Amino acid sequence: MHASSHEEERWDRQRTRETFTRFVRLRKDRELGKITAKGTADYEQHRADLVVAHLNLVRYLAVKFANRGEALDDLIQVGTVGLLKAIDRFDLERGVEFTTYATPTIVGEIKRYFRDKGWAVKVPRRLQELNLAVNRALEKLTVKMGRSPTVAELATHLGATEEDVLEAQELGQAYNLLSLDTELSGEGDKKSQTLADYVGQNDAALDLLEDKANLERAFEVLTGRERVILYLRFYENVSQTEIAKRLNVSQMHVSRLQAKALEKLRSALQER
Repeated sequence: MHASSHEEERWDRQRTRETFTRFVRLRKDRELGKITAKGTADYEQHRADLVVAHLNLVRYLAVKFANRGEALDDLIQVGTVGLLKAIDRFDLERGVEFTTYATPTIVGEIKRYFRDKGWAVKVPRRLQELNLAVNRALEKLTVKMGRSPTVAELATHLGATEEDVLEAQELGQAYNLLSLDTELSGEGDKKSQTLADYVGQNDAALDLLEDKANLERAFEVLTGRERVILYLRFYENVSQTEIAKRLNVSQMHVSRLQAKALEKLRSALQER
């Protein structure tokens, strides 16, 4: 039984290779405008056969993403688009199995679907990618410079224009906007509430605006390194050990600088 299964698998690979050989030849004729009507029909048939032969691969990869809130059928459909792209680009001279070549293309298409799905409005792919790059550069330059970088510095670092950086930052606010019908629930809640239930109510966070403004002014008494440490520790929730690695100092030194910075903040706030 085992030998029979092995022979069948070998036969499938051989059939796939033969189909690809004919398909690639027809694809080249098509690109050169030399394909006949019969050749066009054969081209479409071979392409469809290759899709059907590899749908199990698409399903296998799509299942890995099925727990992220999207229907499996939708993910399979998206993955099939990646499969078609891989079929249209595959070259037998690559010397690799088609499944090895196609897998990253299919997975990439599914990941791109999730990334695009997260944007509440249609944002050009270029700006989506620039927004991610700006966020990474912002953290990197903040640590390196001991302060938040300017738009000009971000643009220079990324090789982009200041206008593009500003636009990418603004459009970043369009990511994952919530519907007013989004349900909110907490521990012990008997009944879920939606964001709409809070519209028109007093926002308790407004009472904290003055404190926030005072805190921002108090930060001016800190050195660049002290600001970085407090930012990473309390805004980004980074551990002292990780901060020490990033700054190339000991964890004890980070602890002392943190304590010193907090004391300076207390003193500055008490004087206000």
